[in-house]
Amino acid sequence: MAKKIKMVCYGVRKTEKLFFETLNKNYGYDLTLIEEYLTKDNIETAKGHEAVMVRANCDCYEQNLLKMKEYGVKYLLTRTVGYNHIDLKKAHELGFEMAYVPGYSPNAVSELAVSMGNGLLRNLFYSANHQQNHNFKIDDFMFAKEIRNSTIGIIGTGRIGYQAAKAWHGMGAKVLGYDIYESDQAKSILTYCDLKTLIKESDLISLHCPYIKEENYHLVDKNFLAKMKPGSVLINVVRGELMDLDAVYDAVKSGHLKGVGLDVLENESKVFFKDFAGKPTPDNITNKLLSLYPRIIVTPHIGSYTDEAVKNMIEITYENLKVILSGQECKNKI
Repeated sequence: MAKKIKMVCYGVRKTEKLFFETLNKNYGYDLTLIEEYLTKDNIETAKGHEAVMVRANCDCYEQNLLKMKEYGVKYLLTRTVGYNHIDLKKAHELGFEMAYVPGYSPNAVSELAVSMGNGLLRNLFYSANHQQNHNFKIDDFMFAKEIRNSTIGIIGTGRIGYQAAKAWHGMGAKVLGYDIYESDQAKSILTYCDLKTLIKESDLISLHCPYIKEENYHLVDKNFLAKMKPGSVLINVVRGELMDLDAVYDAVKSGHLKGVGLDVLENESKVFFKDFAGKPTPDNITNKLLSLYPRIIVTPHIGSYTDEAVKNMIEITYENLKVILSGQECKNKI
């Protein structure tokens, strides 16, 4: 049993509360669960807690970090794989002990990628949009290539990319893969090739690579898109920074791409988790993308919003704190 400690957790959705409470029976933390994300406006809610648990889009930059330090917070845990929402330099300078979640259910994100991809390949979103207008005529755009006759390109063949490749392979598609680290496991269901070949031959490309600013910022740019097959589909459920969204908009608007599925945006903090009640968002490129619905589908970063993924993220974070409190070296230390 872990030491009794007060921890405030931000961004806890109603559907997640039961997981937080049930899993905590094995740890005994004194929890405060807050549905809102951590911002400068609600930082005072961290008062009286030694530990803070955050998720992506929580504000863990200098001003909030200074407040946390002032309030006596010692431990900063993020239940995410990425941690670019934390000013690491300042956090280390202030002496916070931090940890992250190295991974969670790979099926969660891969299932969303495959669902989006298949929906766009078979024109489901397009057809459903026609149905909403009481239009049941079949037009030329609805004509589809069967998935078993298609080539799927997977960029990044780690745990999530492998599961996506496995699903499409199971439907009979030819699957190509590109990764700087090739996986022997993945070789049983896909064929590795260079990036140029993958882009040229794929009917659908799904991104599953990590975002590394110095190496692949705007990997999908005007040049990348121009090399894609006319009428192909692009899926990004990883990181918004991997794509030049203006170039993506132009590629769909011109008809070069058939469709694009996005669960992430480069400026998503301006848009996601907010209701604009049918009015334009404050982000111009997002508004442009939305104008091309149903050929561009945008979901609000729901890739990890599944029972298994949430369970994994919470449990690993609880365990990270337990290890830190025990005085041992946490393998997931930031």
